[in-house]
Amino acid sequence: MTDQNKQEKHKKNQQKLKEKVDEKIANATVDKGLFLVVTGEGKGKSTAGFGMVTRSVGHGLTAGVCQFIKGTWECGERNLLEQHGVPFYVMKTGFTWETQNREADIEAATKVWNEAKRMLQDSSINTILLDEITYMLSYRYLDLDEVCDAIENRPEGQHVIVTGRGCPTRLIEIADTVSKVASVKHAFEAGVKVQKGIDW
Repeated sequence: MTDQNKQEKHKKNQQKLKEKVDEKIANATVDKGLFLVVTGEGKGKSTAGFGMVTRSVGHGLTAGVCQFIKGTWECGERNLLEQHGVPFYVMKTGFTWETQNREADIEAATKVWNEAKRMLQDSSINTILLDEITYMLSYRYLDLDEVCDAIENRPEGQHVIVTGRGCPTRLIEIADTVSKVASVKHAFEAGVKVQKGIDW
């Protein structure tokens, strides 16, 4: 096959692809706030959520963050986003195997969830990240029905991102977009310390 024939074949294939993409774009006529879930066993779920928050802020949208299963250690995303007016509500109790206190964890989770509920009723907030909330649902620290109802009844144009392992089926069912992050390899499992700017 000559170079010219290869080029013509490539152009024809790309034209077919363009037509398919253009058709999908033309058929996407619904404009609404999205509910997105990033779950799975791999690294990068919170990072993806914060990426969407950062993108929103970069476009001049308002955002808020609720962090579950987080301690008092420094958070690079918080360092950046608070400078741009993004409020953070953080449990500050750390991982459950560190606290070993179910009642204190439930109290801390409820306090952050109350802030989330308030934001989920506020149409002036465009994007909300509920980081690691899936753990609170798996441990039954928060009520799944209440969380689902609050998300489903939020202002029409508001975007919500949920991150964390083991996302409940009901949340996946009501989500518009669901991504599952798979774990192939992780440096920590090989004894490498967590790295500032990469892991936290």
